[in-house]
This record gives sequence, C-alpha cells and structure tokens, in this order.
Amino acid sequence: MTKLIYLEDAYLKEFEAKITEINAEQKFVVLDKTIFYPVGGGQPCDKGKLIKDATAFSIVDVRKSGNVVLHYLDRVNGLLVGDEVKGIIDWDRRYKIMRLHTACHVLSAVVHKETGALITGNQIKENEARIDFNLENFDREQIKSFEKKANEVIEKDLPVEIKFLPREEAFKIPSIVKLKNVLPPNIETIRIVDIKGVDQQACGGTHVRKLGEIGRVRIIRAENKGKNNRRIYFII
Repeated sequence: MTKLIYLEDAYLKEFEAKITEINAEQKFVVLDKTIFYPVGGGQPCDKGKLIKDATAFSIVDVRKSGNVVLHYLDRVNGLLVGDEVKGIIDWDRRYKIMRLHTACHVLSAVVHKETGALITGNQIKENEARIDFNLENFDREQIKSFEKKANEVIEKDLPVEIKFLPREEAFKIPSIVKLKNVLPPNIETIRIVDIKGVDQQACGGTHVRKLGEIGRVRIIRAENKGKNNRRIYFII
C-alpha cells in the first residue's frame, strides 16, 4: 500500500520513501508513500525525479493500481527493493496544475449558479484546462460574464479547505449526494474540497490554499460538442 501524502499536503516538494516493489520490464517502482499525483480525475500526473545516493532517476509517468502508486522511471537499473530514495517534484508544473484545478472548481460553480448546468467532464493540462457542461447553449456575452464573475470570486481570496468526512456525513451535502451510486461502497471516507460559499465537491486532486493564488482566469475559446454539451477552454 502506498500512503498518498499529497491528499493532505499538496505543497510538499520533497520526501523520503522506501521502494517496496520494482518491475524491471515496465520500468516502474512502488514506494511506501508518495507526494506524486497519479493521473486521474482529469488531472495529469506529476513529474519529477527519485534520487538514490547521488544518482537521479526521472519520473516519466505516475499511475494508480489498486492501493499502490506506480512510478514509471526512465530506467530502474541500480535500484533495489528496500532502497531508501528521495523524491523531488517538478514544482513549477505541479503548482500550475494546482492553480488550474482550483480554477476549474470556481468556474464550474459560476456556470452552475448562472445556468444550472452541471459539469460532465474536465481535462487539465500544464498550460490550459477545459470543462464540459450539460448546457443547451451559451453565447459570447454569457462566456464573458462567466469569466468576469469567476475572477470576482477569485479576487475574494477565499480559503480552500480540505476535509475528510465519513461517507454518510459527506452524502448529506447536496453537491456530493449525486455521487452516492458512483463512489465504490468500500470508500468509507470521502475527501471534500470546500470553498466556503462557492463550491463543495468530492475531489482527490491537488489544490491551492487560497483562491488568490490562482491569478486571473481567461476563457480562450468555447465549443459545441453535441446536443446539450458545451466545452470551455481557459488559461490562467
């Protein structure tokens, strides 16, 4: 089992861990704990490196498999099960993704408040993000208003709180209850990202501590992706 440190502290840039498994053919290692986010939920994986003694191994991909995290490396020669390694995250990349992910929550909340539309998908990249909504239509002026109102929320610099709630308590939150039949029943504790008065969502991603860290959102384009499916692309 890999302990997911990033769930509690997304600001850690370095950590020490022990290698518990090595796959030489696929070139991945499993650690007893990690700060590296595995791809999932529309968020890309972290990049960085593992260091053993004075030798650095580049992390090229990170994926979750059951209750362990697979750290794919440029090579595994020279590593052994039981080795102590130091992990260093590509912080500039991680922080940009954290800002974009939190911005997704703000923009989605604004669109939902203005139109009632629900988010149907999202994808975050290093330099831009997109969100899909189940919305019949929107026009240029509406899109401008979404951007303006999202930035007004961000300027309030509200705290972004991370909470871990028992399953039944989490499902008392209106915005979470729709996930009741989606989240596997074996998940007893649900991680909630809470922006007071703006948004409460079950989310396993990495986020900034205060909205002011996001900067300004700029919507760069919008697309129709079929009936009642609208997509917004934005940068920060």
